[in-house]
Amino acid sequence: MSTTYNVTGMTCGHCVASVKEEVGEVAGVTDVDVDLSTGLVTVTGAADDSLVRAAIKEAGYQVT
Repeated sequence: MSTTYNVTGMTCGHCVASVKEEVGEVAGVTDVDVDLSTGLVTVTGAADDSLVRAAIKEAGYQVT
C-alpha cells in the first residue's frame, strides 16, 4: 500500500534527504519517494498516517 502527500517548503536535495530520513524511521514504512519538483512524497508500507505526517513536520515541512 502506498500513500502520497503534498509537502510544501522543500527547496533542495537536503530537504529531500531530511524528509526521506525522518519518514523512513516510521514503523511500517518500507519505501519513501520524494519528488522535489512536484512536492509529492509517496510512502510505501503499512505506516500510521498520523505518524508519517508528524515525521514530515519533524523534518521541518508542512503537509497540505
